[in-house]
Amino acid sequence: MTDTSGRPVLYYIHDPMCSWCWAMAPILNEFIRKIPDDIEFRKLLGGLAPDTDEPMSEDLREMVQSSWRRILQHVPDTELNFAFWTDCVPRRSTYAACRAVIAARMQGADYEEAMNTAIQRAYYTQARNPSEESTLVALAGEIGLDVDRFREALHSEDVQQALEAEIAQAREMDVESFPAIVFRDHKGVRPILVDYTDARPMLAAIDAALKKSAEA
Repeated sequence: MTDTSGRPVLYYIHDPMCSWCWAMAPILNEFIRKIPDDIEFRKLLGGLAPDTDEPMSEDLREMVQSSWRRILQHVPDTELNFAFWTDCVPRRSTYAACRAVIAARMQGADYEEAMNTAIQRAYYTQARNPSEESTLVALAGEIGLDVDRFREALHSEDVQQALEAEIAQAREMDVESFPAIVFRDHKGVRPILVDYTDARPMLAAIDAALKKSAEA
C-alpha cells in the first residue's frame, strides 16, 4: 500500500504496553526525524493482548519480568520500575491502553503520542497499571484531554473498530511481535530489522528498500 501521492509507506507497529517498544522509544525519536521525506510514515497499534479481567498467572508474570531483565541487558539505559509487580495486580490485557491512544488521537493528532508516552511512563517508571480504566482516565487528565469526552470515546464502537482495523492491517503484513517496522510499496512489504540502540542500520535498510522500489 502506498499513500495517495504514490509514495512508499513506512509503518511502525507498536503497543503502549509492549516493554520492547518502551526500550526503543529514545532511538525511535531519532529514527523518525531522519526518515527520508519521500516516505509516508504511519503508526499502527498492533494489540499485544486482548481484554481480560483475569490476573496474570505466576508463570506469565515471570515471563514478562524476564523480558524486562533482558531489556536491561540489551538496552541498559531503559528505565524499568519493578515495583509494578508488587504494587499492582498485573493483567495480560493491553487493548484498553491501545483504545486510549486512539481516543486521545480523536482530540487532536498531538495527543496520540502524548497518551502513548504517558501510558509507557506510568507503566514502566511509576508502577501504575494501564490495564485499569482509572489509570487511563487519570492520564487523560494529566495530558490535558477533555476527560469526559475521552471516557466516552474509550467505550465507543468507533474506537473499537479503529483498533480492530489497525490490528487487522498489522496482521495482514505478517506482523506478530512488537515493535515492528515495515516498508510497503507497489511491490509489496519488506520488514525492516529493528535496532534498539542505533538508528543507522534501520535507515540504511530503508534506503536500500527505496532503491529497490525505484527499480523498474
